[in-house]
Amino acid sequence: MKKLIFGIIMTFLISACSSKKDSYLIKFYEGEFDEIGVPSGYLNSKGDTIIPIGKYYYCYTDTIRDFGMVIRNKTGKIIGIDKNGTELFEVFKYDNGPEYVESGLFRIIKNGKIGYANSQGKIVIEPNFDCAYPFKGGFAKVSDNCEIIKDGEHSLWKSENWYQITKNGKRAEK
Repeated sequence: MKKLIFGIIMTFLISACSSKKDSYLIKFYEGEFDEIGVPSGYLNSKGDTIIPIGKYYYCYTDTIRDFGMVIRNKTGKIIGIDKNGTELFEVFKYDNGPEYVESGLFRIIKNGKIGYANSQGKIVIEPNFDCAYPFKGGFAKVSDNCEIIKDGEHSLWKSENWYQITKNGKRAEK
């Protein structure tokens, strides 16, 4: 009876470990501490190197199941990648780091335009806006034409044509 129970448990564990749904990437790095500038990369759940150390300047995400964030090089551009290492888009930078997820979405940049993606890295609202604020309470303030005004190390957006959008990208009714 003990052998049968042991066999069932082993079969369950082996099948659970080999399941495709458990494929993910794990961050590894050189040195004692994980900090910006320390070379890092990603291994898959089998221990194979998927993203070698040095491909990116820094890897933000510890475990990538669907989507992760990395810094491409010393310029500080934050890139969204999938678990295959495919670059998806640039992540909007806020407070010297990646944009925070607000109401399930965060801002992204493609071809100089701003849009929104979800926490799985799927683009929900295509990048069409010159300026766009984070979602709050299901709405975001956006503009199709705005001016960027530099104020020291910061910049401000100025537009006469702001409007609200919903989480599906449609213009909100007034």
